[in-house]
Amino acid sequence: MAVIWGVLLHALGGFASGSFYLPYKKISGWAWESYWLVGGIVSWVFAPLIMGSLTVHNLFGVLAQADTTTLAWTYLWGVLWGFGGLTFGLAMRYLGLSLGMAVTLGLCAVFGTVVPPLWLGTFPALVHSASGQVILMGLVVCVMGIVVCGLAGFMKEKSLTQAQKQETIAEFSLRKGVLVAVFSGIMSACFSFGLTAGQPIATLATKSGTSELFANNAILVVILLGGLTTNAVWCIYLNIKNKTYTDYLNPSFPALRNVIFCALAGFTWYFQFFFYGMGDSQMGEYRFSGWTLHMAFIIAFSSFWGLYLHEWRGANRLTMRTVSLGILAVVLSTVIVGYGNYLGESVSAQEAQKTASSNGPS
Repeated sequence: MAVIWGVLLHALGGFASGSFYLPYKKISGWAWESYWLVGGIVSWVFAPLIMGSLTVHNLFGVLAQADTTTLAWTYLWGVLWGFGGLTFGLAMRYLGLSLGMAVTLGLCAVFGTVVPPLWLGTFPALVHSASGQVILMGLVVCVMGIVVCGLAGFMKEKSLTQAQKQETIAEFSLRKGVLVAVFSGIMSACFSFGLTAGQPIATLATKSGTSELFANNAILVVILLGGLTTNAVWCIYLNIKNKTYTDYLNPSFPALRNVIFCALAGFTWYFQFFFYGMGDSQMGEYRFSGWTLHMAFIIAFSSFWGLYLHEWRGANRLTMRTVSLGILAVVLSTVIVGYGNYLGESVSAQEAQKTASSNGPS
């Protein structure tokens, strides 16, 4: 039952992540670096501190008790993840929601799912277990779906004129977008590594009286601080280089309106990892597979928004069928991964029952 609850929480996180970019589309008159920084400050500072303080008992006390090495590694993974988050926004600019999410998060799903068990040395055992094999099969299906979505993007590129492409995505560029998305996808997987490195912090939070469901919120404060470092340095550099710092100085109504939409986007973005952390705590022995679920749900919801916003307008019927097939494959992968976790939970419960029986009175 816990695994089913975990899958549902990952779905909520996926919906938040797949939807967060929508408020940015309402912003007018600001350069990308300006609204990305304002939204990021909400995402990486205010939201984690507010939600962390509300859900983690003695949040700052927990962080003060954490080992320096743990904090340093968690922060460092956050800095590296920040490069992925920074270029993630560019991928959305060049490819749009549906295709940009598919390419970026596909690579992110592969690296973020496979590397933690390799790092922890549990990958061989995973490969030789029935539940682990099902989970890996789900990952393969997810990657296949992402490849199909990417193929649909190339089909769209060939079938539309440049004017048609830019009608729905003003800065559409497949070459730039794919290069940026590949880099972003690889670096974004560092968030998963940060959560793995920060588990001692979650343990401290649990010991302080925090529910296991919210323990990962303490880790998010450190990881997102690392992400803020990378993004803030780059955005401020662009503000100075492009002289767009004046965006923040305009007291007019449009500026206030932009701040509101940035805040909305920032909080929506944060909730992806708020729910991810909750879902992660329910995935049991195979919690690493939650990253696949998270990425797959994001791709599914962002693809829906891409279709709803007519990003595929003008594409021929074969292209639309191809992207629909890719989305269905991604959705199917979440079912397979969830079933694999269910099998793992069942086996663990049976083993625990056998252990209890053998240790009991004869």
